[in-house]
Amino acid sequence: MPSLSVHVGGLDLKNPVLLAAGILGTTGASLCRASRAGAGGVVTKSIGSVPREGHPGPCIVHVDCGLLNAMGLPNPSYRDFQAEIDIARSGGVPVIASIFGSSAEEFAQISRNLDADAFELNLSCPHAEKYGSELGRYPDLVESVTGAVKAASRVPVWVKLTPNTADILDLGLAAQRGGADAVVAINTLKAMAIDIETGYPILGNRFGGLSGRAIKPVAVRAVYDLASRLEIPVIGVGGISSWEDAVEMIMAGASSIQVGTALLQGYGVFEEIVSGLSAYLERKSLTLAELCGMAGRRS
Repeated sequence: MPSLSVHVGGLDLKNPVLLAAGILGTTGASLCRASRAGAGGVVTKSIGSVPREGHPGPCIVHVDCGLLNAMGLPNPSYRDFQAEIDIARSGGVPVIASIFGSSAEEFAQISRNLDADAFELNLSCPHAEKYGSELGRYPDLVESVTGAVKAASRVPVWVKLTPNTADILDLGLAAQRGGADAVVAINTLKAMAIDIETGYPILGNRFGGLSGRAIKPVAVRAVYDLASRLEIPVIGVGGISSWEDAVEMIMAGASSIQVGTALLQGYGVFEEIVSGLSAYLERKSLTLAELCGMAGRRS
């Protein structure tokens, strides 16, 4: 069988299929379960410097084309989350801590004091005031935040980019200038839903982020654009729910992929994607490296 092990963004992964941030990453036990279900690595829920309750409910709503969420970055703070990361490490795969802050200094403080195998900088959440994409849509801030975390930590640094921008490539290049070991594309698309009986927005925060199948074509295009210009790896995320989706994203240039909303199907989605990807490579007599970026080489 073809080898699925890969070195991406400073980490050795047994396979390129990771748990995305924000899904089941609130406890060490749930992260361990994802690891044991076949994930090659796991990313935690985004963690900040102080406890946050998040937005008032409803926080999640199903729509025809995916899932809307406006959680508001609820978390216990990095001081109380270290124990969960330590538990997650018993799953035997790298644990990447997703972190957020309102400034380069706050990001650096968290990375300096949190022990994880890598950091994923949340510069892309579309529904938290003063955080996420409110910083991440500006290339100069992306570069400064990335540089601050690189200087403060000794582990690989990944930067998760927002699609809610005029040009995601500018953001990727800024992350690269700041010293990022990889970029992650994309986070959710800013969106909303309205109750037609009452006329009120359904989400407590009025708007949130759209995830799921509907955003996969946007993610594929973003990965393709980034991979064609960046010298660092691109990790693809957004709407991946099958091995076919994973193949498409890797063909676009993703060195590895992350799975989020598809976990609504259950933890078995990891094994389904991993086994399907392996069978595809064997059938096509390809290696993972040969598959990565194939669409760009053929355009």
